Amino acid sequence: MFAWTDLATYVAVVALLFLIPGPAVLLTLARAISGGPRAGIATGFGIAAGDAAHTLMAVIGLSAVLMTSALAFDIVKYLGAAYLIYLGIRAVLERSGGGFDLPNVKPLSGVVVFRQAFLTEILNPKTALFFLSFLPQFVDPARGAVSLQLLVLGAIFVVMSMAYTSMLAWAAGSFAGFLKRNAAIARWQNKVVGGIYIGLGLQLALQERR
Repeated sequence: MFAWTDLATYVAVVALLFLIPGPAVLLTLARAISGGPRAGIATGFGIAAGDAAHTLMAVIGLSAVLMTSALAFDIVKYLGAAYLIYLGIRAVLERSGGGFDLPNVKPLSGVVVFRQAFLTEILNPKTALFFLSFLPQFVDPARGAVSLQLLVLGAIFVVMSMAYTSMLAWAAGSFAGFLKRNAAIARWQNKVVGGIYIGLGLQLALQERR
């Protein structure tokens, strides 16, 4: 279904995106610090569940597009690439603050924080756009069912997300302190993420020209 090089590239890109602290990481850290590792893990799992829901919605939508025509699917991929490049340029040009500020959260039960994280993630339109733009860049209709490819990619993303946020939850205090002590990470955060997005968009454009 996937070439090993393409799958390895996907895993590497996802890992890089996780390593750059974003809202999900900061929320997980804040929950773990206020409510302990279990609350942090529940938060991470809630975020991952929201991502799984976005994956299913992307599969349904993109599969319907492919049923219309292969050209329509290519158009969606190009639009997604253009959106990623736009996000990348905006991130590179955006000024970063001098450090990371963890959100203020109250200690809550694991069930409550899971539900809150899930609702926060699934109701975020930017996340929906990200999945619709990101996943198709690694799909090739010539390699088999597009819906199955999207499901596999989404599942890899969700599993990696749960593993990473669980690790963060257990090491919350140390990692949060590391972020606060290293303001340079915050200054370069947007540029690194922006570079990843721009690279993904350009990769598609260059690949189609071969």
